[in-house]
Amino acid sequence: MTPTPGADVREAAARAAVGVPGVAALQPVLADRLAAAAVRVRRGVGADPRPAAPGVRVEPDSGSGWHVEVRCIVHEGGRVVDVARQVREEVRAAVSTHLIREGSPGPVTVRVTVTRTLAGA
Repeated sequence: MTPTPGADVREAAARAAVGVPGVAALQPVLADRLAAAAVRVRRGVGADPRPAAPGVRVEPDSGSGWHVEVRCIVHEGGRVVDVARQVREEVRAAVSTHLIREGSPGPVTVRVTVTRTLAGA
């Protein structure tokens, strides 16, 4: 089985998001959890075992660009809006750079949702 289209874009977005100071983790949704279970099955049959990046959803838009959604958990203590803005900018830059390297530059829109904050960090 080959990776799904956009898997590299999703991974670039996830790496950029978790690298932002204040981000504790990415928040998986039900689809991410089901995909993780499927990875265990794929490993058993020798197919591509790469899991999708949890908490990140990507879709090509009608043109040549991408829509990226990031769901993250942040550490309490900082301004959540500042962390979300930085995640948006870092993800946009990382995905744009990835697309340019792949020879398919296009507009990138990013939506960031902070699902919760973690105390004690």
